Amino acid sequence: MTVAIAGVAESDLGVTGASILGLQAQAITRALDDAGLALADVDGIATTGVSRFSATQMADYLGIRPSWTDSTFAGGSAFEMFVARAAQAIEAGQCRTVLITFASDQRSARSRSLSGAVEAHTPEAIFESPYAPLYPISYYAMAAQRYLHTYGAAREQLAEVAVAARAWALLNPKAFRYGKGPISAADVLAAPMISTPLTTADCCLVTDGGGAIVLTSLERARDLRRRPALVLGYGESTTNTGMTTADDLLRPGSFDSGRRAFAMAGLTPSDVDVAEVYDSFTITVLLTLEGLGFCAPGEAAGFVAGGRIRPGGDFPLNTNGGGLSYCHPGQYGLLLLVEAVRQLRGESGDRQVPGAEIALAHGTGGILSSHATVLLGADR
Repeated sequence: MTVAIAGVAESDLGVTGASILGLQAQAITRALDDAGLALADVDGIATTGVSRFSATQMADYLGIRPSWTDSTFAGGSAFEMFVARAAQAIEAGQCRTVLITFASDQRSARSRSLSGAVEAHTPEAIFESPYAPLYPISYYAMAAQRYLHTYGAAREQLAEVAVAARAWALLNPKAFRYGKGPISAADVLAAPMISTPLTTADCCLVTDGGGAIVLTSLERARDLRRRPALVLGYGESTTNTGMTTADDLLRPGSFDSGRRAFAMAGLTPSDVDVAEVYDSFTITVLLTLEGLGFCAPGEAAGFVAGGRIRPGGDFPLNTNGGGLSYCHPGQYGLLLLVEAVRQLRGESGDRQVPGAEIALAHGTGGILSSHATVLLGADR
């Protein structure tokens, strides 16, 4: 049985003043409407970030009794993991229609702040806390510093990720940075330094927002409102919790999750028409592109150069503006899937990639800790 995504939607984004459950309700009702389904059709729920028992809370809030739930907490990669679990559950007959949903009110609630190292009760804390790192940026900054040193990359090359993200955001009216004008590599480097070598412009946004997607069998999805996106392959890898257990800062779990996803789908990186890659920080993108096999280790800094990942370039990347310029509600992985599906449907307006047939969504969680890759195909 082939599983497909039949509906997608965002909640309100930016600074909303809404609650987490209120934003969830927006995304859910919009995604179900997009699919042409009703809440009564849903018998599977996957969500996280609501409460200690997120899936239970959401089911009760919606007034349904699902036969399958998942509330895996893995940060930004959880939603690509949810796609795998949901596909398996639908194929096994545990449920028929799965709703994957997430929202955060972190901007309105002012709940996001830089903090110290990993949680104090964890073993790795004794090795990391004495150095007073900012969580999570100092950890990504370590990886960035190592990357620049090992491969001799220029700081301006890293900044290109943020420059390209802004260029895409200027084509997306829903983007937080829409209408704010383009930025240059010089602007990125001149922004306030947070953790060397990363400035504020290298860091993702802090916004409210969320989204939802609806999965069901391809056979059923073809009878619904929108053209479905086929789930072709998926893979994941969990590596480290703290930096003291990371064997190599330049070899994240995307090397393994990507390999598994491509093998399942019977595809290669050259088959991908549009890529939506978690961009918590600019360095996250370079490491992920190398891990997924789009280029060799050490080559991503050159790979993104020359406008290649900007609108009109030959490698469309983070076409909604990404977490750097579009939206980042704490866990961004679900919105990667929303944009990937819209690109495959041809619904992305001015930022549409012509003839997109294969899309990749890759989530990263923690401090380069959890990694999950999903490959989607257009139904022609």
